[in-house]
Amino acid sequence: MSFEYFIGGRYLRAKQKETFISLITILSVAGVTVGVMALIVVIAVMAGFESDLKQRILGVESHIVLMRHDGSFSGYKKISKQINELHGVEAATPFIYSQIMLRSSTGVSGAVLRGIDPESADSVIKILKNSVLKNLKQVQRKGNSKTFVPGIILGKELARNLGVLKGDAVYLISSRGMISPIGYLPAMKRFEVVGLFESGMYEYDGSLAYINLKDAQKILNMKGSVTGIEVRVDDIYNARNVAKKIVSELGFPYWARDWMRMNHNLFSALKLEKTVMFIILALIVLVAAFNIASTLIMMVMGKTKDIAILKAMGAMDSSIRKIFIYKGMIIGAVGTSLGVCLGFIICKLLEKYKFIQLPGDVYYISTLPVRLETLDVFMIASAAMVICFVATLYPAIQASKLNPIEAIRYG
Repeated sequence: MSFEYFIGGRYLRAKQKETFISLITILSVAGVTVGVMALIVVIAVMAGFESDLKQRILGVESHIVLMRHDGSFSGYKKISKQINELHGVEAATPFIYSQIMLRSSTGVSGAVLRGIDPESADSVIKILKNSVLKNLKQVQRKGNSKTFVPGIILGKELARNLGVLKGDAVYLISSRGMISPIGYLPAMKRFEVVGLFESGMYEYDGSLAYINLKDAQKILNMKGSVTGIEVRVDDIYNARNVAKKIVSELGFPYWARDWMRMNHNLFSALKLEKTVMFIILALIVLVAAFNIASTLIMMVMGKTKDIAILKAMGAMDSSIRKIFIYKGMIIGAVGTSLGVCLGFIICKLLEKYKFIQLPGDVYYISTLPVRLETLDVFMIASAAMVICFVATLYPAIQASKLNPIEAIRYG
């Protein structure tokens, strides 16, 4: 062991008369510990929110949406087959999108209609199970009559607003009707609720309604046409490149949007919030770093004679700096290590026991989601150590500038 580290270690163990400096050292360690722990827990929770939100959104929405600039288009089966053959594409399914009204015996509600192909929709829209989609393939005969009623799948919140359950009837009303002798009449058709879905997000659960693609084409007067094609890719972070490849393959007037572009504002807000929280909580570590600087400054003032003797014996200025930098970094390293350990333990407890409950009428989830990422922990620990290192520079430089003759004379 070099003498710089030996002396720095000796200075860490305060004597009886240096109890005050020792107390400040302990407080410095505690400050760094609390700051690092808070950073790890908060960033892990925010990463959990982002991951959970991403998972829920991509359970309802596709990775890529392909459409035409001039509206709906036909020949979608050929285009879907062409897309499926591209590298990176997992599945593709056609869809129809429209705004409608739903009426039940107890209520009326606006909704977003999605006409889907039951054969291929489950490979793209993961929130819809194959067992529920099977019910869209067949129509239900009501009683002894010859009336066949097609099926509809509703979000749980939308079904609650309408006051219907599985097996109940709802009437779908669309503005794309027809002109009659008495004026314009909206299209209206009876459907039977054959299934409910729950994504965990009110925006989807309270507005989406799925019906068979063929039924949507009939009621919306879109014979053989669709609004667009939804695509699922192997790597969600490569969706933008795959979207460009699809557009270049099909050419104008087709255009495509990936899930990151469709939800850009939401994820940008989450990223900004995460960055701001990192900066705010890093101030806790910065305050602890001021304590480290104060401890070292007082120690330099108390060790003036020791420093003078060391310099008189031939110690270089760099060696004196190393002594105090070493002590400050030990304080920072101990605080950072304790903070990382406590943060990891709290995150694991939150993940396992979920003892913090969130109000369901405010948040889309009931407990705190936690996602502890190695890169985040590394960045937090590195930032804490850099702040602690910067805090040691001024006291260390001041100690190395000490004049040994004056220190011994007036010490």
